[in-house]
Amino acid sequence: MSYRVQIQNFEGPLDLLLYLIKKNEVDIYDIPIAEITKQYLEYLEVIELFDLDLASYFVLMAATLIRVKAQMLLPKPELEEEIEDPREELVQRLLEYQRYKAVAFDLADLEKNQRRFFPRSYFDFGFDENLDGDEENSLRDISLFDLMAVFIEILKRIPPKSHYTVERMTVTIEDQSSFILDYLDKHENTLFTEMFAQMKERIMLIVTFVALLELVKNKRVQINQSKPFAEIWIRKN
Repeated sequence: MSYRVQIQNFEGPLDLLLYLIKKNEVDIYDIPIAEITKQYLEYLEVIELFDLDLASYFVLMAATLIRVKAQMLLPKPELEEEIEDPREELVQRLLEYQRYKAVAFDLADLEKNQRRFFPRSYFDFGFDENLDGDEENSLRDISLFDLMAVFIEILKRIPPKSHYTVERMTVTIEDQSSFILDYLDKHENTLFTEMFAQMKERIMLIVTFVALLELVKNKRVQINQSKPFAEIWIRKN
C-alpha cells in the first residue's frame, strides 16, 4: 500500500541538495560527493515510501550524484592540462538555482508587502482578517526536508527484522491523526522526537508521519523551530 502526500510548497531535488550542503556546513564549491550522495539516498528512500509525484525527479538527481561519484573515483591521468572537476556542472546548476530562488523569494516578499497598502481611491473598509496572520503556512519556515531529517533518524533506531510476516495493516491515517490531536490535547507543545519515540513499529511511524503532514497541510497542527536544524516542536492550531 502506498501513501500519496501532496504539500503545496513541496521542494525538489536541487532544494534537497542545497539543504544537505547547508546542514553539513560544507563549501558548495567543494562538495563531499560521497557523503552527500549517501545522505541523499536516505531521503530518497523516505520519499519513495510516500509515492510522491516528484519521486522520479529525485531518482534522476540520485543517478547524477552516483555518476559524479563514480567519475571522481576513476584514476586521473598524469597530463599537464588541468582536468575538469566532475562536480563543476552540478555546482553551476546549484548556484544558478540559488539565484533564481532568491529572486523568487524577493518577489514574494514584495507581493506580500504590497497587499498591505491600499490606493486612496479604495473605499471598501472591509478588512481581510487573515492579512496579518494565518496566511503563513507552517511548512514555509520548516521545510519537508527538516521533518524528514528527524524522521530518518527515528527510523534508524528501529532494529532491522530478519524475517517478515505479511499481515493486514490495522493502523490508518485517520487513527493516527486522532492519536496526534489527542496527544497534543494532553501535552499542548511537544517535541517531534518525543511523540514518535513511543512507536516501535516501522509501519506505525510511517503512517503517523503521513498523518502529521496531512494535519499540517489542513492547518490543524503547527510545527515550529527556533533556528535551522534545531529541535522541531508540534502544537495544535
